[in-house]
Amino acid sequence: MRRVCFLLKVREDRAEEYQRRHAEVWPDMLAALRETGWRNYSLFLRPDGLLVGYFETDDLDAALAGMAARDVNTRWQTEMAPFFEGLDGGAPDAGITPLTEVFHLDQENR
Repeated sequence: MRRVCFLLKVREDRAEEYQRRHAEVWPDMLAALRETGWRNYSLFLRPDGLLVGYFETDDLDAALAGMAARDVNTRWQTEMAPFFEGLDGGAPDAGITPLTEVFHLDQENR
């Protein structure tokens, strides 16, 4: 299992709406995430728009590819794209660059 953490930047003037949208994620989007191997997925938003994402998966490439192939994800990404800075019109999923894990409390032998 791999833990994946990433950062994106939500436009400050859209942060409240972004939060509202995520309070009502489409059921078929939630199902697609689960079906493609995204587990324990969380998003954390700082008031200035810094978004921290975290999820666990057995295969990052397969999880990303699986979502990229889903129509519901294409629709969701299209709706979410205007909320973000620095993606040059691209889908937010394309901005996922995993951070390097440097410490994990429960991992004794690195």
